[in-house]
Amino acid sequence: MVSEGSQEPARERGFACAEVAGEMNDEPRPYGFRELGAEFERGRLVRQEPAVEPGFKMIGMQEDEIEAKPDWAELVRKIREWGSELGFQQVGIADCDLARAETRLLEWLAQGRHGDMDYMARHGARRARPSELVPGTIRVITARMNYLPDPARDSAEVLDAPERAFLSRYALGRDYHKVMRKRLQQLADRISDKVGPFQYRAFTDSAPVMEVALAEKAGLGWRGKHTLLLNRESGSYFFLGEIYTDLPLPLDPPTQAHCGTCRKCLDICPTQAIVAPYELDARRCISYLTIEHKGSIPIELRGLIGNRVYGCDDCQLACPWNRFARLTEQGDFAVRNGLDDARLVDLFRWSETQFRERLAGSAILRIGYERWLRNLAVGMGNALKRLPAGGDADEIVAALEQRRDDRSALVREHVAWALAQRVSDKSAEPM
Repeated sequence: MVSEGSQEPARERGFACAEVAGEMNDEPRPYGFRELGAEFERGRLVRQEPAVEPGFKMIGMQEDEIEAKPDWAELVRKIREWGSELGFQQVGIADCDLARAETRLLEWLAQGRHGDMDYMARHGARRARPSELVPGTIRVITARMNYLPDPARDSAEVLDAPERAFLSRYALGRDYHKVMRKRLQQLADRISDKVGPFQYRAFTDSAPVMEVALAEKAGLGWRGKHTLLLNRESGSYFFLGEIYTDLPLPLDPPTQAHCGTCRKCLDICPTQAIVAPYELDARRCISYLTIEHKGSIPIELRGLIGNRVYGCDDCQLACPWNRFARLTEQGDFAVRNGLDDARLVDLFRWSETQFRERLAGSAILRIGYERWLRNLAVGMGNALKRLPAGGDADEIVAALEQRRDDRSALVREHVAWALAQRVSDKSAEPM
């Protein structure tokens, strides 16, 4: 069984390491899920007849019955061209039949593998039924955009440095929701300029959308054993976005899967969250624990998290197909605030004001200051297990001591755990 959400992850589409997503209802957007019902009531999404454009065909028996019939294949060609101009690396067209994915989703929910992401169960099968989420939908335009920034410190080097903070590479720059949403809206505007007003809604990890299943049907790649979408030319370091529409566009064929017998992603997972090929238990996933989970991180998993303070890319780092990953061409995804190579203790010292100011426009901001400190405390505790006394270790202890009496019980709990990880001498056993 699989989880359904975003490629990154959350993404937050919260998770970059596995396909579980957060619910982004706290962001303004042109066509947000929250406003869906109201928009239908106001008639904003009523289908309108397309305008006649050069290159479109005219059909009809009588002059007063003539209607415009677009050349749909030509329109798809133009959509791909516009998508490329807007920074998307690939655009595909899928239908709305997600029956197989729906069955697996319901099984996954029944097993409780969504953890405390209640919205996944709340939306239920609606996630797998595009025409119910947006009535009238018969096609989904799916697009992907690379996000791997350059320059950025090598991920493996950061993970091997216990005093550094590792953040999933999709979160080092500007919030991808904002970037993708704007580009999808621009793509929809270009389609509207061509065919006239049409019914559509654009999504990027902002509603109950089964992004990987749709992208797979649209030929953008195949679902890897870690549940992320994989592409032979680009690996998995990309975001996904969708436009639900009533335009009868010709479909793209799906691609073949190319994972074979490889299981590197399963073997590398620090918490063994990928319990079987294509099966993720979000309750053990570091991306879930550091982003979606609001409470205390289970004690038995804290030591396995290491210095991963926002998301986890291990399954992507291990995947052979990411040898072909392409760097992003989008300046929005460039590293901000030195987050590709920051020290845990420096980030832990940020005040709440600094957290909000420095991470303004970042996807990280959504977890809030309390969970930010919780995650960093776990990372610092794990660092104390590995660092010798003095230097970075003493600095970490001093910073933790200053928050021993933090106003947040959640922070206090994780700070106390972190301080208990100190190794007083070489013969001591780490806790």
